[in-house]
Formats: sequence, C-alpha cells, structure tokens
Amino acid sequence: MVDLKANPYYLSDEDIKWAEDTIASMTDEEKVGQLFFQLTESQDEAYLKNLMEKYHVGGCRYNGMPGKKVQAQNRTLQTYAKVPIFIACNTEGGGDGACADGTAIGSGVKIGATGKEEYAYALGKMANEEAASIGCNMAFAPVCDIAYNWENTEIICRAFGNDPERVAKMSAAYVQGAHTIPGFACAAKHFPGNGQDFRDAHLSNNVNYFTPEKWDETYGLVYKTLIDNGLDAIMAGHIMLPEYARAINPDLKDEDMMPATLSPEIMKGLLRDKLGFNGMVVTDASHMVGMTDRMTRREMLPRCINAGCDMFLFFNDPDEDFATMLAAYQDGTISEERITEALTRILGLKAHLGMHKKSAEELVPSQEVVAATLGKAEYKEMHKAISQDSITLVKYKDKDVLPITPERYKRIMIVHIKETESGMSTLMKLLGAPAKKSAAEVLRDKLIEKGFDAFIYESPIDKVKKQIEAGEQPSLNVYFAGKNAIDDFVSGQDLIITLCDVSSGRPVFGFSKGGGEIPWYVFELPVVAIGCGQPTMLADIPQVRTYINTYDSTNDTFDALIDDLMTGPEAFKGTDPIDSYCGLFDTRL
Repeated sequence: MVDLKANPYYLSDEDIKWAEDTIASMTDEEKVGQLFFQLTESQDEAYLKNLMEKYHVGGCRYNGMPGKKVQAQNRTLQTYAKVPIFIACNTEGGGDGACADGTAIGSGVKIGATGKEEYAYALGKMANEEAASIGCNMAFAPVCDIAYNWENTEIICRAFGNDPERVAKMSAAYVQGAHTIPGFACAAKHFPGNGQDFRDAHLSNNVNYFTPEKWDETYGLVYKTLIDNGLDAIMAGHIMLPEYARAINPDLKDEDMMPATLSPEIMKGLLRDKLGFNGMVVTDASHMVGMTDRMTRREMLPRCINAGCDMFLFFNDPDEDFATMLAAYQDGTISEERITEALTRILGLKAHLGMHKKSAEELVPSQEVVAATLGKAEYKEMHKAISQDSITLVKYKDKDVLPITPERYKRIMIVHIKETESGMSTLMKLLGAPAKKSAAEVLRDKLIEKGFDAFIYESPIDKVKKQIEAGEQPSLNVYFAGKNAIDDFVSGQDLIITLCDVSSGRPVFGFSKGGGEIPWYVFELPVVAIGCGQPTMLADIPQVRTYINTYDSTNDTFDALIDDLMTGPEAFKGTDPIDSYCGLFDTRL
C-alpha cells in the first residue's frame, strides 16, 4: 500500500522493520492516538505528560511564545512520548512563526515581489533553522496557493503570487532550503489549492472552480513540482474541487460534494492515484467551518481518515474526539487496512527524519543552541535585503511626485487607515497586553529623523472619542457639517501619505463626511498611498495616483521605503506578484 523505499521516504530495510514492528506492537489506543495532531493548551508538565500517555498523539502544534519556553515544552513532550512525535510550526514567513522571538524573513507575496527564488530558499532554510533549534521538526509550509482572487484575504499575503510557475519554483525552493536541515519536514498547503473563492475556509465554504485541465496546468503544476522534488507531507485544505471530483466520480450529486479533507475522489483519486503522492497527509484545522458544516463531528472524524487523510489536526474535546475515532476503528468504520496505511505513512516519515534513532535530548536541542540560533545577524540581514528588493511602485500617474525630500515637502500628514479590530485584538487589549507603536507612528518617527515635519491625522471620530473621555457632550456637526474649506485643508500640509495598515479584511475609513481618511483630495495636493499589509488597497481607494506596496511594516521595510521615496521612482525594485489593480477598470485611471 505504501512504498517506504520510494519518494519521499527512501527507508532502509532496518528503518522499515522499525515502522512495521512498532505498528504491530501498538494497542488500539496507541494506533488511534497517532492519527491526531493536537494544539497544546498549557506548558504544565502534568498536562503534557497526560497528553502523551493518555492520548498517545502523533504530533503537536502550540501557540506562540518565546523560544526557550517552546524548547522546554518540546523536550517534555518528547520525553513522555512512546513514539517520537511531530512538532510543527507555521514558518511560512519566518522563524517568528515558530516562536515569538524568531526572525521575520518575508511573507510569500513579499518574496514573490522580488522575483528571486534564492530568497524563497533562504526563507525555508533560515526560518526552519530557528524552528529546529527549539525542537520543531515539521513546517506547515510552504503556502502553495495561487492568488487569483484579490478578495481572498485568507492567502493574498501568504501566497507567492498569481503565476503558477513562480509559485511552483518558489515553493520548491522553500522546501529545498528546509531540507538542508537534518531531520526536518515540510507539509505544503493547502491542497487542492486556495485562492479563487473570496470566502475564508475558517468561516465558510471555499471552492476551487477550475476544470481538470485548468487545474492540472496551475495548481497541479505546483504540487507535481513539489512531489517530484521530495515533498514530505501535504496539508489538505477544506476546499471543494467540484469539477475534478465529478470527473473522477460522475455519479456525485451536488449535495454530496465535500471539501478535499472529506473527499476520497480528491485525496485518493487525484492526489494518490493521478499525482502519485506517496507521502503523509494531514488535515487543516478541524474547527474551520469549511470542514465542520458538512456533517456531524462524530461522522466527520473517521470520514477524513477514510477519505485518505492520515492525520487529523486538533481535537475539539480530547476525550470526545479520541473516543469517537477509537470507536470508529474498533467497530470497523475505519478498517484495519486503512489505519495501517495511515500509520505506515506517519511512522515512515518519522523514520525518514531519523526520529526513531534519537533520544529526547537529541530530538530537542539544548537552550544553549536556542540562544545561539534565534535572531542570528544573517537572518536579519536577509530580511533587510528582501525588504530592499520587494517594495513595489504599482501605480504612478503623477510623474513628478517623487522624490520626496524635506526641501519639496516639508510637512507630511500621515492618514492611518486600519481594519476592523479582530476578536483576538480586542481580547489582548482586555487582558492588558502592552501597546506597541503603530505602523503610522513608526513611519512618522522615521520621517522626522530624515528632516520632515511629519504628523498623524486625527480623524473626526478620534476627536469625538476625546470629547467623550473628557466628559464633554460630543457634537454631531463634526460629521454632518464639519468640513473645512479646501484651501484651509490644503494649507495644513505639503503632502499626504495614506498608510493602509490592513492585514485581514477590508479597510475602515471612519466618517465619510467631514473627515480626511478617504483621499478625496488627490487633485488638491500630492498624495502617496502605501499598502503595508494586504497589497490590494487600490480596490478601496482607486482614485489615488501614486500607490506603493511594502507588504509589511517592519523597521527594515520602512527604512527601505523612505530611501526609495527620497531617491525617486527608479529606486523601487519590486514587481507586482499579483494583480494589485484587482482586475478593476477604475483602479488604473
């Protein structure tokens, strides 16, 4: 069923015997436990010991925390594991996806803007060197999606772009970089391919609408490239692929259409049979609505294993989910043949990584290694180089706006455009998380250092908040009749920077009357709009005549941005990796 001597395992007879003997010696509970990847909820030793000895999980993921805490947790997990476990991280943009003090290297879209595969290789190598130093052995990366739909906020910043060949080459380069690290694996995501549907699979269904022919030459090209280059594992997304599913099974009815994680047509017919993938498959997170809205959870758990997934990402309730999967195995819903196939891939990959030959101490490096690895100067220099090569001048209609110098534009107003506050952001504020400098404050301070008189625009709603906080009665006139004369507005500054600081969702402009958030004034004075998160802000402010994407707002990025602004249009090195005009007619005017 599984060829452990072939790609991606290449196991010796001795390694295969270890995998087969280990499976043969397992209890039912131990077999079922190997199917689960769990998100740890505590670093308490008793909790971690119980997780390993009661549930026997095959893999773990964890929430963000400093590297030394992750290392200590991982050492505890491996100490109590009867079979060494996968410990995964989300290093799709840098070592900061492995721990809080890891190094940001560059998001997929940012690296895509450089056009340089060597940067994708460096990302895979450097991000996962940091991850390996704290005891991780698997990256839920690279992101192999293709950014076809600008309204898809789930992957627009994470994918390498909208060109399948570029995505294939950069994804393969990432994997090559990661594979320079002994005992480290990659799980590419999100098969069969995100990036078409505007909806987020965390919250709703997600559909890939391509025909089999179109899929083969796009997403299929990406995954075949990775498979041929030794990809270890794949993360299956909760994404429907109806045209391909029907081509494989013409009897499928619309109401029977399933996301890939629950579809044998996609997981077996396409991934295993047609693409020939022999490696391990793990589902995306099981709490996502793209998976949970198709059937009861009791049906869903064994269904995903029977569909062809080998590991299930995250318990809901550990006792309940474990009991459900155990019962499904013991009553034959999951056959002996199917569970053995899944376990063979799981243990085969662990043997490929050499985990069975290492002690807990060897599986998780010491804290001295952590201290010597995290935040290396070469990682920071790589981030700086990528920042310098990625910033993209997308739209430049007013050809004389640049360069920006204190002699030309002494007084600069920064209009900070934000997104709707997420539930997590609200929670962190309620918990008293320390406030950090905003992107607008960072940019302001850097401009002041360069000799500009820069300040941040105070919106009408901010003024109303101050009135309320001071115990005053706020005036609605600020909204209905609070506009200034154009001459008064223009005289307050020489240039305006509209800073779109939106990482997810759509920008929020506050008041539509009496405010300056929306750049209605693009013909009244110079305006430079900058997207420092999602690179699709032209859809919301199509009237701006100069638009730049920086892809993030780190110090190095803003340093490179200011250098480019002060040099002129020829300084911008990035090329648009997506359609930043969002396919809209008016964004190009």
